[in-house]
Amino acid sequence: MTKRIKTGYPGVFYRIADRIGGPGKEKVFYAVYKKDGKVYERKVGRQFTDNMTAAKAARRRGEYIEGKDLPRKEKREIEAIRKAKEDSKWTIDRLFNAYMEDRKPGKGKDTDRGRYEKYLKDAFGKKEPSEILPLDVDRVRIRLLKTKSPQTVRHILNLLTWTINYGVNNGLCAGLRFRIQKPPVDNTKTEDLTADELRRLLAAIDHDSHPQAGPMMKLVLCTGMRRGELFRLKWADVDFDRGFIVIRNPKGGRDQTIPLNDAARNLLGKHPRTSEYVFPGRSGGQRVDINKAVNEIKKAAGLPADFRPLHGLRHVYASMLASSGQVDMYQLQKLLTHKNAVMTQRYAHLRDEALKRAAGVASDIITGAMNGTK
Repeated sequence: MTKRIKTGYPGVFYRIADRIGGPGKEKVFYAVYKKDGKVYERKVGRQFTDNMTAAKAARRRGEYIEGKDLPRKEKREIEAIRKAKEDSKWTIDRLFNAYMEDRKPGKGKDTDRGRYEKYLKDAFGKKEPSEILPLDVDRVRIRLLKTKSPQTVRHILNLLTWTINYGVNNGLCAGLRFRIQKPPVDNTKTEDLTADELRRLLAAIDHDSHPQAGPMMKLVLCTGMRRGELFRLKWADVDFDRGFIVIRNPKGGRDQTIPLNDAARNLLGKHPRTSEYVFPGRSGGQRVDINKAVNEIKKAAGLPADFRPLHGLRHVYASMLASSGQVDMYQLQKLLTHKNAVMTQRYAHLRDEALKRAAGVASDIITGAMNGTK
């Protein structure tokens, strides 16, 4: 091979070779350049055959560096380098999938997967945590708050935080350079019904023709069960002999039992058995929704627009027990299957009012006795 001969252009040289298609010699120009850490040497063209000059070769060299008009082999090499870089990146997509693989199966895992696919994937999936800006999160939070409750938005942003923390704690990626701002949530709202509203509700239930909506609402009033717990309730979970209901997979975690009181026993004893589920859905399977039917009963009873037909009745159940003065906070926590006492404390003021009334009774008795001795 003939020796390299420099030109006046950086990275461009030529060699002397036999001329193609005629007698004599001609210059064959080459370009040398570096891309993605690798040095390439490429033949650009011949002096006469391709009408190539050193200036043209220099322009071609610039195009090669920019990635234009590359040979297939070089394109494959560059694509392989690019793919290797992509595969080594811990994007939010990749972190989330790893995080999900490490989590135990359950309704919470399924719920979080749905939240990620619907609300986070498009905005953050292809980004590494270090590439996420505060503005990116702000846009998602503001958009979600237009249609979702603050609590729901908080759940969604918590999932993003947990995913990134998983990567950081396992040494897979660097964390965010900022703290994700989440909407404040007021968890102290306690729904209740007046005595007149409760009477109207029971009357509306008795006049309603839906075979399950009314009984479900009454069972919440009797037991305080959650909506999902009603949907999952099977006849095998109702122990009429020992007087217990088994709550499967409750919000607090492990299966728990609550007493089958007389009102619930009477209600369930009269309820038809058409499936393994107490309140089955289509084809006897597990129910997934009852909103339309219970809202029609709520409307017929003239209840407030913001009253939630099932969860609100759980609050009514808890409020009645707390204000009775006969149930302490620990007992109420167990009946509501709260994982800890924090959520139960929202009813503490009702217990305090009951104690005040009891103290008032003692005061009246003592005052009367004292007056009688005068």
